[in-house]
Amino acid sequence: MLADLSAHQATTGYANGDFSPVDVLDAVTERIAACEPTINALWDNATGDGPVSEHTRKAAQDSAGRWQRGEALSGLDGVVVTVKENIARAGVAMPSGTQPGSRTPEERNAPIVDRLEEAGAVIVGSTVMPDWGMLSSGVSSLHGITRSPINPDLTTGGSSSGAGAAAVAGYGPIHIGSDIGGSIRLPGTWLGLATLKPSFGRVPLSVPYQGRCAGPLARRMSDVIAAMEVIGRPDVRDYTQLPPYAGAYQTSFDPANVRVAVHVDAGCGMDVDPQVAEVVLGVAREFERAGAKVEQIEPFMDDELLSLIDLFWRVRSYNDLMKLSEEDRAHVLPYVSQWCEAGAHVTGPELMDAYNSIHSMRKRTVSATEPFDLVLSPVAPVAAFPAEWPMPFNDPSQSMGHISFTVPYNMSEQPASTVHAGYTDDGRTVGVQIAGPRFADPIVLSASLWLEHALDVELPARTVGV
Repeated sequence: MLADLSAHQATTGYANGDFSPVDVLDAVTERIAACEPTINALWDNATGDGPVSEHTRKAAQDSAGRWQRGEALSGLDGVVVTVKENIARAGVAMPSGTQPGSRTPEERNAPIVDRLEEAGAVIVGSTVMPDWGMLSSGVSSLHGITRSPINPDLTTGGSSSGAGAAAVAGYGPIHIGSDIGGSIRLPGTWLGLATLKPSFGRVPLSVPYQGRCAGPLARRMSDVIAAMEVIGRPDVRDYTQLPPYAGAYQTSFDPANVRVAVHVDAGCGMDVDPQVAEVVLGVAREFERAGAKVEQIEPFMDDELLSLIDLFWRVRSYNDLMKLSEEDRAHVLPYVSQWCEAGAHVTGPELMDAYNSIHSMRKRTVSATEPFDLVLSPVAPVAAFPAEWPMPFNDPSQSMGHISFTVPYNMSEQPASTVHAGYTDDGRTVGVQIAGPRFADPIVLSASLWLEHALDVELPARTVGV
């Protein structure tokens, strides 16, 4: 079906004249109509005048003309994509998933959107997120509940909840999310997706922040790589960006030439489900069979570090909460409000301790992983939980015990991917996280592509809109 094609399959079809970008957009539009009432993945389509805006349709028509003339702009010309609602698109508001959020349309695109449009990609819409992106689910005071297209009773993960749901549902092959503690990778494990949280600064942002990255979610690692070829390029608006990278995001990869670390104990947070651990250890054995030198490493996180980063974010979000009017504060998701309020009486020295813990986390992560080319671990300690739960533990007084494997790589600024690697006994998806040294995004991506092919795990079936 045209809505389920990879980027390469789509552009091959365009080049051969088998179908056009307009045909694919029409197929995606039909898929959206079938799935959206259940999964609730899209926030806005630029004009709000129908399933697909005139701006989007014109982009598809313009792309069709370029392919007919043999003047395609890139490997994403005519490919249907989405971007998360906190990535600015001119003419589209950015409410950040919260009921009192802004309804004022943005005046200009974020760097990512400019790169996509310059490449000829067809942006079909902006995807939803939970309040301020501070939940690992699809629960939002503005949007309601975003549900898994695999099983609507289960979470999508978050905060790139709409991006993950759109990827599984077939709203095009590539979906751009953001990640400050696991928000790209958590939907990856709970929806059976391929993802990348890039090295910090590799994908330019218009509003950079410590640990925050943007990156692709897709059903196939080849699409993640294709997206990075476009969005992983420089833009002066991001004052934290890395030096320009003009190379390819896929390189040759021989597992026999790499040293691989593996751990299934983060040293803190929630206990790891034995079935999740076994999937990760199975991946380690796959690398070992292929000749890699695999070594188990000890945990490098602890509960104090996890608690302090959680406290730092609570204070930051409490500050955002208090900038709202009393009436608007009442419309923020109660779970998020309660979570924020724990930051209300934090003293200056306590906040500095929390801030300094970020640097301790970075030092420990870099030190523990430096001897290795790749590090394998769970993405999350547990499989997908009920869609109605804001968090897997559903208690705002708890620190974020489910991000113990993901958040270290945000703070260390290292790239980390997810690869769909297996299932629990009851059919829930399990991903493995592959992290690498800072700047080693092409190696992480190439290793992830190799693993995806080596495992050849069946993709989860969509049950919505069929």
